[in-house]
Amino acid sequence: MTTNVADETTGLEQLDVQDKGEGPVAAAIIAGGIGAFALGLFTILAEASASFKTFATLNEGVGGLSGKAVFTVVVWLASWAALHLALRTKTFDVRKAMTIALVLVAVGVLATIPPIFTMFAAAE
Repeated sequence: MTTNVADETTGLEQLDVQDKGEGPVAAAIIAGGIGAFALGLFTILAEASASFKTFATLNEGVGGLSGKAVFTVVVWLASWAALHLALRTKTFDVRKAMTIALVLVAVGVLATIPPIFTMFAAAE
Protein backbone atom coordinates (compact mmCIF):
# COMPACT_ATOMS: atom_id res chain seq x y z
CA MET A 1 0.00 0.00 0.00
CA THR A 2 1.37 3.35 -1.06
CA THR A 3 0.60 6.57 0.72
CA ASN A 4 1.23 10.02 -0.63
CA VAL A 5 2.61 12.06 2.19
CA ALA A 6 3.47 15.66 1.53
CA ASP A 7 5.97 17.57 3.56
CA GLU A 8 7.48 21.00 3.17
CA THR A 9 9.92 19.83 0.49
CA THR A 10 7.33 18.12 -1.71
CA GLY A 11 6.63 19.97 -4.97
CA LEU A 12 3.60 19.86 -7.26
CA GLU A 13 5.53 17.72 -9.73
CA GLN A 14 6.18 15.06 -7.11
CA LEU A 15 2.51 14.92 -6.15
CA ASP A 16 1.47 14.67 -9.80
CA VAL A 17 -0.74 17.76 -9.45
CA GLN A 18 -1.14 20.22 -12.30
CA ASP A 19 -1.26 23.93 -11.64
CA LYS A 20 -4.30 25.38 -13.42
CA GLY A 21 -5.12 28.95 -14.33
CA GLU A 22 -7.61 30.93 -12.31
CA GLY A 23 -9.76 31.80 -15.34
CA PRO A 24 -12.76 29.64 -14.40
CA VAL A 25 -12.73 31.01 -10.85
CA ALA A 26 -12.53 34.58 -12.14
CA ALA A 27 -15.38 33.85 -14.56
CA ALA A 28 -17.64 32.70 -11.72
CA ILE A 29 -16.78 35.71 -9.57
CA ILE A 30 -17.37 38.25 -12.35
CA ALA A 31 -20.59 36.51 -13.42
CA GLY A 32 -21.93 36.97 -9.89
CA GLY A 33 -21.27 40.70 -10.20
CA ILE A 34 -22.96 40.79 -13.60
CA GLY A 35 -26.01 39.07 -12.11
CA ALA A 36 -26.25 41.64 -9.31
CA PHE A 37 -25.87 44.46 -11.83
CA ALA A 38 -28.58 42.91 -14.02
CA LEU A 39 -31.05 42.86 -11.12
CA GLY A 40 -30.43 46.56 -10.54
CA LEU A 41 -30.82 47.30 -14.24
CA PHE A 42 -34.08 45.34 -14.49
CA THR A 43 -35.38 47.15 -11.40
CA ILE A 44 -34.73 50.53 -13.01
CA LEU A 45 -36.20 49.37 -16.34
CA ALA A 46 -39.38 48.19 -14.63
CA GLU A 47 -39.74 51.57 -12.95
CA ALA A 48 -38.96 53.56 -16.08
CA SER A 49 -41.03 51.61 -18.59
CA ALA A 50 -44.61 50.44 -18.10
CA SER A 51 -44.24 48.05 -21.03
CA PHE A 52 -41.18 46.40 -19.47
CA LYS A 53 -42.98 46.18 -16.13
CA THR A 54 -45.88 44.40 -17.86
CA PHE A 55 -43.44 42.15 -19.75
CA ALA A 56 -41.63 41.31 -16.51
CA THR A 57 -44.84 40.25 -14.76
CA LEU A 58 -44.59 36.50 -15.31
CA ASN A 59 -46.87 35.74 -12.36
CA GLU A 60 -49.68 38.09 -11.34
CA GLY A 61 -49.39 37.14 -7.66
CA VAL A 62 -45.73 38.04 -7.56
CA GLY A 63 -45.86 40.94 -9.99
CA GLY A 64 -42.85 42.40 -11.78
CA LEU A 65 -40.43 40.79 -9.36
CA SER A 66 -41.09 37.39 -10.94
CA GLY A 67 -39.70 38.48 -14.29
CA LYS A 68 -36.87 40.51 -12.83
CA ALA A 69 -35.69 37.48 -10.85
CA VAL A 70 -35.98 35.08 -13.79
CA PHE A 71 -34.26 37.48 -16.20
CA THR A 72 -31.48 38.06 -13.67
CA VAL A 73 -30.81 34.34 -13.32
CA VAL A 74 -30.74 33.95 -17.11
CA VAL A 75 -28.24 36.81 -17.46
CA TRP A 76 -26.11 35.42 -14.63
CA LEU A 77 -26.00 31.90 -16.09
CA ALA A 78 -25.37 33.14 -19.63
CA SER A 79 -22.56 35.44 -18.50
CA TRP A 80 -21.02 32.68 -16.40
CA ALA A 81 -21.08 30.27 -19.36
CA ALA A 82 -19.64 32.85 -21.76
CA LEU A 83 -16.92 34.00 -19.36
CA HIS A 84 -16.04 30.40 -18.49
CA LEU A 85 -15.57 29.57 -22.17
CA ALA A 86 -13.51 32.72 -22.69
CA LEU A 87 -11.29 32.32 -19.60
CA ARG A 88 -11.14 28.55 -19.03
CA THR A 89 -7.56 28.18 -20.23
CA LYS A 90 -6.32 31.59 -19.21
CA THR A 91 -4.66 32.98 -16.13
CA PHE A 92 -6.72 35.82 -14.68
CA ASP A 93 -5.89 37.80 -11.55
CA VAL A 94 -8.53 36.86 -8.99
CA ARG A 95 -8.08 40.18 -7.19
CA LYS A 96 -8.93 41.99 -10.39
CA ALA A 97 -12.00 39.76 -10.81
CA MET A 98 -13.06 40.55 -7.23
CA THR A 99 -12.67 44.28 -7.86
CA ILE A 100 -14.77 44.08 -11.03
CA ALA A 101 -17.42 42.01 -9.25
CA LEU A 102 -17.56 44.29 -6.20
CA VAL A 103 -18.08 47.37 -8.39
CA LEU A 104 -20.86 45.59 -10.31
CA VAL A 105 -22.49 44.39 -7.08
CA ALA A 106 -22.31 47.89 -5.57
CA VAL A 107 -23.96 49.46 -8.61
CA GLY A 108 -26.57 46.69 -8.71
CA VAL A 109 -27.43 47.08 -5.04
CA LEU A 110 -27.64 50.86 -5.32
CA ALA A 111 -30.04 50.49 -8.25
CA THR A 112 -32.43 48.44 -6.09
CA ILE A 113 -32.74 51.09 -3.36
CA PRO A 114 -36.12 52.86 -3.70
CA PRO A 115 -34.84 56.47 -3.68
CA ILE A 116 -32.52 55.56 -6.55
CA PHE A 117 -34.81 53.54 -8.83
CA THR A 118 -37.78 55.88 -8.29
CA MET A 119 -35.72 58.68 -9.86
CA PHE A 120 -36.24 56.83 -13.14
CA ALA A 121 -40.03 56.54 -12.75
CA ALA A 122 -42.01 57.22 -15.91
CA ALA A 123 -44.03 60.41 -15.89
CA GLU A 124 -47.73 59.74 -15.29
